[in-house]
Amino acid sequence: MNISPQIIEDIKARNDIERVVSSYITLKRAGSNFNGSCPFHSEKTPSFTVFPSTQSFYCFGCGAGGDAITFVMRMENLDYVSAIRALAERSGVTIPENVTYNNGKKEVTRSRVLEMNKEAARFFRNALFDPKYGSEAMDYLTKKRNLSTAVIKHFGLGFAPNSFGALHDHLKRLGYTDDEMVTGFLCGKGKNGSAYDYFRNRIMFPIIDVSGNVVAFGGRVMDNSEPKYLNTSDTPAFKKSKNLFALNFAKNHCDANMILCEGYMDVISLHAAGFQNAVATLGTAITSEQARIFSRYTKKVVISYDSDQAGQRAADKAFNLLQEVGVDVKILKMEGAKDPDEFIKKFGADKFAAIIEGSKTRFEFETDKTLSKYNISNVDEKIKASRELCRVIASFSSDIERELYSRKLSTILDIPLVSIQKEVASILRKKTNELKSKEQSELYRITSGLGDRVNPEGASNIRANKIEEAILGILLLKGDLVSFTKDKLTADDFVTPFSKSIYESIVSVYSEYGRLDISYIQENFTIEQFSRITKMMTERERLSKNDAEALNSLIESLKKEKTKKDDVDDSFDNIFDLIKNKKRN
Repeated sequence: MNISPQIIEDIKARNDIERVVSSYITLKRAGSNFNGSCPFHSEKTPSFTVFPSTQSFYCFGCGAGGDAITFVMRMENLDYVSAIRALAERSGVTIPENVTYNNGKKEVTRSRVLEMNKEAARFFRNALFDPKYGSEAMDYLTKKRNLSTAVIKHFGLGFAPNSFGALHDHLKRLGYTDDEMVTGFLCGKGKNGSAYDYFRNRIMFPIIDVSGNVVAFGGRVMDNSEPKYLNTSDTPAFKKSKNLFALNFAKNHCDANMILCEGYMDVISLHAAGFQNAVATLGTAITSEQARIFSRYTKKVVISYDSDQAGQRAADKAFNLLQEVGVDVKILKMEGAKDPDEFIKKFGADKFAAIIEGSKTRFEFETDKTLSKYNISNVDEKIKASRELCRVIASFSSDIERELYSRKLSTILDIPLVSIQKEVASILRKKTNELKSKEQSELYRITSGLGDRVNPEGASNIRANKIEEAILGILLLKGDLVSFTKDKLTADDFVTPFSKSIYESIVSVYSEYGRLDISYIQENFTIEQFSRITKMMTERERLSKNDAEALNSLIESLKKEKTKKDDVDDSFDNIFDLIKNKKRN
């Protein structure tokens, strides 16, 4: 363990899990616990629970679980040590400078990647402002894109020289290793093992998080080569699906709404024109994680995607995801321009402000799109149009919205309201049945252990696995019982390797420190594995008997299961031996 239990205990004592979680989501008391909508998946019925007694959380919908450290890791896309540091800073605890090791090998930490990104951003900026390297890129930004020097500096734009080693050599001189540059996605490695600059001959857009850290980069080509944009992949400091370009600026200007764009240049042009509430996804369509980021900062989003087919498909996905997290969504209808950047250049900021005011609801947007596609004076085409728009109405979660839009559609298509309502109800019933079927299949998969990536052996050892989880749950709840098990239970008594590894971690930590907390073993497991460990503890907490007697009974049961499995394995071995001997003879 790199950080002592005393420091972890101090940090957790000063960061009560209820306060940490409620700084991100709304919690409501439910008995001795707290419930809320899970920030890690979209849901209509809250299934996320915070347990103050164990200072843990668990979502019964998606299976995410852990303690305050895990929660911050997930919410802020941090590694284990960085999450501890974030909580320490929040509560005024001083901890030593970290060097993270894994099996004796030095790892690349988030803080190291952030430092390296900062140096890379300086390098790119200096190259842009150096006529020797960046004159063509500067001309593109100032003359073709009409950006002022102030805007260029505000966003920290830069230029990656057309060289295989310019950035690499610069970072090398500053003490960064090839492994760090490759991990940080600033360099790639050739077949001969030598590192080369990943971004070359590109205008560089630094991605800055809400804390002001340069977490990643996007690079746009200066010629016609492909891909047009190149973006940093996931690193210890960055996860593409959990960040938004320019959120560091927009978060201070989004009380009324936020504008969602497709590209970096759209966002920069909007900010330059005074629309500082604009953001963009990072080279991909919006994700559910990004939708939840929007819900944290605003209650209304205006989608300003390109007017081509791809842009409209992306807008439809954004509608669905943002609607799921309770955000009011509207879409801009831009005529005479393909994107916000072109619109502002052609018509100016005032006209753009006007179309924001006139932005359409999803129903209005879909109605316009559908009516432009079908001739509703033709009966067959009217039927097709009505079915498409009834599916749109059925997608709304609110009964009031469905009722009002049904009335509106009835008027538009001149179809009796009762017919529209029946069609919408039929679609809803079908969706409900499909969802129930999916949930039942998922429940069967989970209970049977099929497709379990965390503990794949559990499916073929169901009874033993349940007993193992119960034993581990009790030990995690009542750490003082670890000493009770030492003479009664060994790691070899466990049937599944996953449970065995948890028990070994528990015993090791308890032997070293004389006490146990779920956080002490956290860094030995992935975030998905640790969620499963939290579930074990959560399920035992709901039972009244978690004492030495219950533990002893479970240990005896596990040993019986282990003996049965060993007998079966021996039988199979004997059969295989007989087969081999017959083949030889």
